[in-house]
Amino acid sequence: MAERSTAAVDVADNGGNEPPAAEAAQATADGVDTQNGQAADGLMPEKDGERRNAAPAASPELHSGHKLARRYRLEECVTRLDGFSSWRAMDEKLRRAVGVHLLPADHARARAVLAAARSSALLGDPRFVQVLDAVEENDLVYVVHEWLPDATELTAVLAAGPLEPHEAYQLVSQISQAMTAAHREGLAHLRLTPSAILRTSTGQYRIRGLAVNAALRGITSDTPQRADTEAIGALLYAALTQRWPYENDAYGLTGLPKGVGLIAPDQVRAGVHRGLGELAMRALANDGATASRQEPACTTPEELSKAVAAMPRIRPPEPTFTAPPEYQHTTYQQGSYGRPMPSGMPAPQTLGVVPPPPLQSRTGRALKWGVAALLIAALGLGSWQLADNLLGRGNQGNNGSNQNQHPKGDDAPEKKEPVLLAVTGAREFSPDGKDQDPDSVTNTFDGDATTFWRTKSYVEGPEMSEEYKAGVGVVYDLGSEHEVNGASIALKFAGNHTTATLYDAGALSPSGQVRSMPKIATGSTSDSTLKLATDTPVKARYVLIWITAMPKAPADAYSQAGFKQAITDVKFTG
Repeated sequence: MAERSTAAVDVADNGGNEPPAAEAAQATADGVDTQNGQAADGLMPEKDGERRNAAPAASPELHSGHKLARRYRLEECVTRLDGFSSWRAMDEKLRRAVGVHLLPADHARARAVLAAARSSALLGDPRFVQVLDAVEENDLVYVVHEWLPDATELTAVLAAGPLEPHEAYQLVSQISQAMTAAHREGLAHLRLTPSAILRTSTGQYRIRGLAVNAALRGITSDTPQRADTEAIGALLYAALTQRWPYENDAYGLTGLPKGVGLIAPDQVRAGVHRGLGELAMRALANDGATASRQEPACTTPEELSKAVAAMPRIRPPEPTFTAPPEYQHTTYQQGSYGRPMPSGMPAPQTLGVVPPPPLQSRTGRALKWGVAALLIAALGLGSWQLADNLLGRGNQGNNGSNQNQHPKGDDAPEKKEPVLLAVTGAREFSPDGKDQDPDSVTNTFDGDATTFWRTKSYVEGPEMSEEYKAGVGVVYDLGSEHEVNGASIALKFAGNHTTATLYDAGALSPSGQVRSMPKIATGSTSDSTLKLATDTPVKARYVLIWITAMPKAPADAYSQAGFKQAITDVKFTG
């Protein structure tokens, strides 16, 4: 069983014996992920109470062009297995591609699939591929869900090689947090394989098939949290080593050697991040493995998420700088013309132009003397003008004139160059008690451009409504009182316009209203950087950045489309 990477639907293999390399290319091109003629998304090991219910082998006999609810036009069948089929379809009402699961209404799993799809749709978490509709109609049950053409399946990502530490950290962090939220609502996945994880073009990870994939296959578990946690550990293990942590090959990955059991990631591949490797072993401890430091096993996604949060932050790799090629002189330029070439180097090609002979005639000599005379005259004229200017300034000084004189030494204050002010702490400011993202404010001054503090998504904008939400912001502690003259704010979203104002908050948790605070500077931008400056510095220790207008941005892993903003980095000057 394989899954189509960009479709957010399950894909069954229809045959073929392409080698793994060719299949990886095919998966990138058309979304079909197969391995040696078999579906790469094979059955996961049955353990921890997993059960698979039998199902009829026949699936509805439909064809391309068939329309469901006079709206969803079937275009391509990508799965036909176990009595159900999956299709890429077109929502003719909204003119967008969608995925559709189809099975007969009398299928043994039809009730369970409908219940799972409706429960998943109620979660509404953007970190999961969303269920759009779940219907029983004309002896058919069908589930409609998102189709993500710009996302890449983790199977295809791992086919290119293991993930670097920062990317693997993002994977386990985002997946464990998302599954923690799902289990709080009583939803389990039970099919968290590399084929179920999609990486979007923005670097966010999304999970497809929550509850539905297991219901389609009749998979249940007595310990769903434990099963999902171990599956996340297997994903992290595969991301670090490019090996599947079981003896059988799966998802285009080679399994571990038979008979040796589960070995630590750094014993499989050199250079594995130690902290992430131990985390994978703690999540996989249910299979008999133990972490090297004998830390307790993580048996729920929440425990795993907390363990990830307790790790030291893993920064993204520094961008590599490629030196430009050394400049090569031609043979007609100074540097190589007439200079012997090093031994072993090929002789330079000579240009087909012969340089003109020197001026040796009477006319040539006259021309040279004329040019020399002109140069001498120009130098004399320039020297005379310079001396005249110097003498004129001296006379002005003797006559007591103050014109064109500039103060020197201690008579005039020197203009100070702005200096960066260190931030020692921060706290989100929510006078109405409606927090935005209070746990992430430290991301705005950690020096990491990939981390950020974000606002919620609002329907109206770009100006925020005084009646509903007057503004959002963060108060920064500069450690001691400084003369603050501005700030540079790096933003995640550009467009429309972002408006922000600096205030002297007076405390890290001010109790007054914003309008009562001394204003330092204000400004707007439609770019991803907002610079605020004032001509008169204000002495302050606690500085509030108060945002009152935000651009419209598309949906991401944290919020729906709407008017929103995120701060990635803040620098204050004084």
